[in-house]
Amino acid sequence: MISVKNLTYEYPGHRALDGVSFEIPERSITAIVGPNGAGKTTLLKCLAALTKPFSGEISVNGIDVLKNPRDAHRIIGFLPDFFGLYDSLTVEKSLEYSCLAHDVPESQIEERIQKTLLRIGLTDKRTAKVESLSRGMRQRLAIGQTIIHEPKVIILDEPASGLDPEARSSLSKLFLELNAEGMTLLVSSHIIAELDEYANNLLTLRQGHLAGNKETTETFVLKKRLVMRLVDQPAGVEEILPGLIGEMPIEKRDGLVMLDFEGDERQQHELLKKIIDSGLKVAEFYHKKDSLREKYMDSLK
Repeated sequence: MISVKNLTYEYPGHRALDGVSFEIPERSITAIVGPNGAGKTTLLKCLAALTKPFSGEISVNGIDVLKNPRDAHRIIGFLPDFFGLYDSLTVEKSLEYSCLAHDVPESQIEERIQKTLLRIGLTDKRTAKVESLSRGMRQRLAIGQTIIHEPKVIILDEPASGLDPEARSSLSKLFLELNAEGMTLLVSSHIIAELDEYANNLLTLRQGHLAGNKETTETFVLKKRLVMRLVDQPAGVEEILPGLIGEMPIEKRDGLVMLDFEGDERQQHELLKKIIDSGLKVAEFYHKKDSLREKYMDSLK
């Protein structure tokens, strides 16, 4: 969905991005992390076609962002760290304004508003003034304005800044829902634990460079693994399992057996049934996603 090649951006006396290259897959949620001053916000603004880099190439869904920024704006939704809302407008009018700004046909505006209100959980606040909304509701409205034109890519800079734990959890669920609907998300945040709830890709910036993955331009993919703990682990469990699961990679660690398994829930059920029928005594069987924190620390080595 996004391809970046040799991206360089300079402020007077400071190179914020230095030859950054990477690719982001479609329908993924990519966490962009790094210390202050690493170049995260500059990168996001370049991707959103709001800032022109010194050199390099950016392609979003096949669109050359640098040559055709207006075309890019039609498929990108961008929420900056410090966003603005019109306090004197109602929630409904704020969304209507965003529709008009994104050239949504008038015949579709009401439908888009209703759908967006449902997505962001503000249906009961439709006629409320923006100035009356809580911090979490304001954040949701800002996201609603960002997605109302149905973008393919959503770019969010510190979207959970200043939110309480309940509002952050609600925001995480919203991101997963948007992703399930086919949107590709890029989220920059300092809160790695929060990103761990929804991100399945990791991009680490450090002093304007892409950290880790030095051999490739791809982001780290955070895999989900099947984890199994057996009551009694036979000495030859590594020989027994391949006959049940095929060529699936197996890792044993701390009394656990981990499998790289990409099947659906039905296939997972069939696999568990096959393992139990073989006589292996399964005490635990669950999915575990790679830790974003661990991947982040590995990328800095």
